[in-house]
Amino acid sequence: MKKRVTNKYKVKQPSQRAVRRGGHMSNIETSSQKTTTPTILDFFAGSGLVTEGMRGLFETVWALDNSSKKATVYIANHGQEHFKLDSIEKIRGSEIPEADAAWASFPCQDLSLAGRMDGLEGVRSGLVWEWLRIIDEMNRRPKLLIAENVLGLVSAEGGEYYRAIHKALQIRGYKSGAVVLDAVKWLPQSRPRVFIVSVPKEFDCSRFSMPFPGWPHPASVVRVGAGLADWIWWKMPQPGQKIRRLSDLIDKTAPCDCESKTKQNLAMVPSNHQKQLLQELANGFKVAAGYKRTRNGRQVLELRFDQVAGCLRTPDGGSSRQVLVLKKEGRLVTRLLSVRETARLMGAPESYSIPGTYNDGYKAMGDAVAVPVVRHLAKSLLLPLMRALNEKN
Repeated sequence: MKKRVTNKYKVKQPSQRAVRRGGHMSNIETSSQKTTTPTILDFFAGSGLVTEGMRGLFETVWALDNSSKKATVYIANHGQEHFKLDSIEKIRGSEIPEADAAWASFPCQDLSLAGRMDGLEGVRSGLVWEWLRIIDEMNRRPKLLIAENVLGLVSAEGGEYYRAIHKALQIRGYKSGAVVLDAVKWLPQSRPRVFIVSVPKEFDCSRFSMPFPGWPHPASVVRVGAGLADWIWWKMPQPGQKIRRLSDLIDKTAPCDCESKTKQNLAMVPSNHQKQLLQELANGFKVAAGYKRTRNGRQVLELRFDQVAGCLRTPDGGSSRQVLVLKKEGRLVTRLLSVRETARLMGAPESYSIPGTYNDGYKAMGDAVAVPVVRHLAKSLLLPLMRALNEKN
């Protein structure tokens, strides 16, 4: 995989143009125009689930993605007026609207343990530096910045990737903290993600922070944040108890595999999982989800029996799509997750339109941010922070 040309993570000073505006943070302002709902920019907007999660809390005034297929999903649900289909490298900060906040779910492929781990020098994950370049170029920088990615951002290379972004934000006059939120606290899908939240250094955020780690700070975040200058232990309430199970989300209209395909899939279930499956059948079994993996040179279908789906991925290969084993009319059947099921696992409303092919829809959902996760972060931290920042202004 080709890597981006960087100077060891490209941690650089803001442009001289930004500095000339008068001091290292003089351009971190929001528009003087008062609005009831704070505004936000959605970079790497994909299929629009961040904008969906922000609905009624933040108004998305500009969104960007370079995938025409994801753009079709975004526009079908949020309209075309504020959406731009283009490469982030072609965007200039002076050309986009001023906003209170900016969100960037930058590509994760080079930070994921399932990828090549090219890190922030990779062609895809390295696009985070383009996001910061655009922030530099804006006439007024947003006061609140949010970046989202996979756990590898804080855990890989001893936290080096996170510290590179943290330093770049420091140089630009922000202080930051990372939290990890797992969609499984809201939905029957295991999907932990890192969220970096940044505010101007001079802002007193004591009401929104703690002097020590809390529930959204796993060991990897504690290690990377310990002793780091301009670090914040963000304070957030825990979500309520999750009440939805995988069996609650099943699309009963989705066609199942033929008998021969079902037998082939069930034959791939390893012996220890077959034994557990027999036990579950005696106790009211309904559904189990699994991925095909290669173990000792043999492809197997590994299942989980906790009423939770594995983390959705993009359907780049046969083993990247999740398989369901269901009990239907007294017998076991198999099939792939339906597109509607992937949307339910991401917390998208039933009315959310997902045009395109099966793979298009699966990718649109598998490469997104779960709606209730975005909403919890926005309601419990981002919106209170934004109101306090605007009051100070």
